[in-house]
Amino acid sequence: MSKTGKKIRPMLTHAGIWVWDIKKMESFYTRMLGFDVTDQGYVERYNGNITFMSNDPRLHHQLILSEGRPEGAPSTVNQLSFEVASLDELRQMYHRVVDEGVKNLLPRNHGNAWSVYFDDPEGNNVEVYLDSPFHIPQPFGEFLDFELSDEEIVQTTEARVREIEGFSMRNEWVAERAKNMDLAD
Repeated sequence: MSKTGKKIRPMLTHAGIWVWDIKKMESFYTRMLGFDVTDQGYVERYNGNITFMSNDPRLHHQLILSEGRPEGAPSTVNQLSFEVASLDELRQMYHRVVDEGVKNLLPRNHGNAWSVYFDDPEGNNVEVYLDSPFHIPQPFGEFLDFELSDEEIVQTTEARVREIEGFSMRNEWVAERAKNMDLAD
């Protein structure tokens, strides 16, 4: 808590990952997720190059790629998650990933969100998602069929999640969370 007694709530603004091949990773994130390189340079402390990337003109960086991942080291990233604005954008992302032949493709309906998971070239788990208008307790995941229309995805999701204990509409869940966090008006 701060001196005023109000809880301090830092917001996640960017993620950095160690990489083996910085150029290959730059290419992947620019092609697949539309990132722009905003800065690059050498970091003495890391003894390697670093690339800053963003797809928001207001943010200098949202993703950092840093050389220096030890050879053979597993990824230390659970997942990098990127939100899109619509089911149409999520469907386009799914088809882009399919066309690219990316490994470990997993389209998921979480009830509270629709997601496409896949690996980047170095095995880091990437999620592109859209929140749904519903909330259900997590974890929950079922196959997401992009052959369905947007309306069918929403309707089948709602029909399925209404059966689950703890279901609510997202706006109700957000209001309750805000109240529990002492953020409600």
